Amino acid sequence: MTADGDAGLTLIEMIIVLAIIALVAALIVPNVIGRPDQARVTVARADLKSIAAALKMYRLDNGDYPTTEQGLAALVTRPTVPPLPAAYATGGYLAQTPADPWGRPYVYRSPSADGGGFDLASLGRDGKPGGSGIDADIAESGR
Repeated sequence: MTADGDAGLTLIEMIIVLAIIALVAALIVPNVIGRPDQARVTVARADLKSIAAALKMYRLDNGDYPTTEQGLAALVTRPTVPPLPAAYATGGYLAQTPADPWGRPYVYRSPSADGGGFDLASLGRDGKPGGSGIDADIAESGR
């Protein structure tokens, strides 16, 4: 505060505040900005759980999961390829056919590799089976 009673910040106070803001930004921003692929992996895991829940609702309504040929599109629009669902939900089970965070369709197979249920996966950042780290497959299965 100045001697004549005017309230405000001095130039020195402004420089100190800006230095503190710059220091905090320098510590936080690299941690947040440097992890977009890890965020995509988290989104893919959450998507797989949501899709698996929709597949289970489809099975409850219709007695079985959509076939591999029907694919995940069966969760959005009523399948026209046999086996036709007996009690398809009005409005479907998902709003749109899902794609993974890298823009590729999720891999869906029913029956699963072990003969029952379904297999659902994202092939990770590289879009190829296998891999490690961010390129690793992210999978969900259901019975």
